[in-house]
Amino acid sequence: MSNLGFSDVSMPLFQGDEARPAPLPNGQMPSYIRDHRKRLRERFMAAGGDALPDYELLELLLFRAIPRQDVKPLARRLLEVFGSYNGVLSAPVARLGEVKGVGATVICELKLVEAAAHRLARSKVMQRRILSSWDALLDYCQTTMAHRDIEQFRILFLDTKNTLIADEEQARGTVNHVPVYPREVVKRALELNSTALILIHNHPSGDPTPSQADIEITEQIRESCKVMGIKLHDHLVIGKSRKLSFRTAGLLFD
Repeated sequence: MSNLGFSDVSMPLFQGDEARPAPLPNGQMPSYIRDHRKRLRERFMAAGGDALPDYELLELLLFRAIPRQDVKPLARRLLEVFGSYNGVLSAPVARLGEVKGVGATVICELKLVEAAAHRLARSKVMQRRILSSWDALLDYCQTTMAHRDIEQFRILFLDTKNTLIADEEQARGTVNHVPVYPREVVKRALELNSTALILIHNHPSGDPTPSQADIEITEQIRESCKVMGIKLHDHLVIGKSRKLSFRTAGLLFD
């Protein structure tokens, strides 16, 4: 095998393995794996995560879970199955467990990083004036909902200053449907003394185009909120790589 695999130059994804699988002498890490890990960590610390392709960033994460083996083949396998770094982190536990080489420790590491990403994104929008932090809100929605395999309906509750006071999951459904009840939405808003709402749900298909059912339930919620003096600012539909705003698309009227 060429020595190029051991240089500091980023290799294309899916080119050959970084190192051949080999028996580990006396439980020790072979030098070719140890040296590769050292160089990868140094590159990460010097240039940051943006300088690394998805498979190398995933390798760094897998180092902790699998301390004495070459993890590039597993990183490659995970990306083949789930499509992207975000797809790997967001994958359901059951599906991760179906991938050869993935055990409880690997799943725990992946889910720990996912939870940290969600908490960081959430911290950038909670207790903030949401209409002036719109980009952060979109990033938060994309991070937490884009790769879910079932539909989830969330509500952001705002106060009179449009500060986000609560972010709650209202319902979960199937791959293409989630039950939502306008009466329950309004009831929860009144319990929280919320004066404005933003609705959010995801489309596991990846296409954020709203269905006729999405449009109808949004109008029902808007009408129910209007009666109680609650403003519906928007309804966001989150796809895999795109999102749609009802208000921007001309589907929500005051």
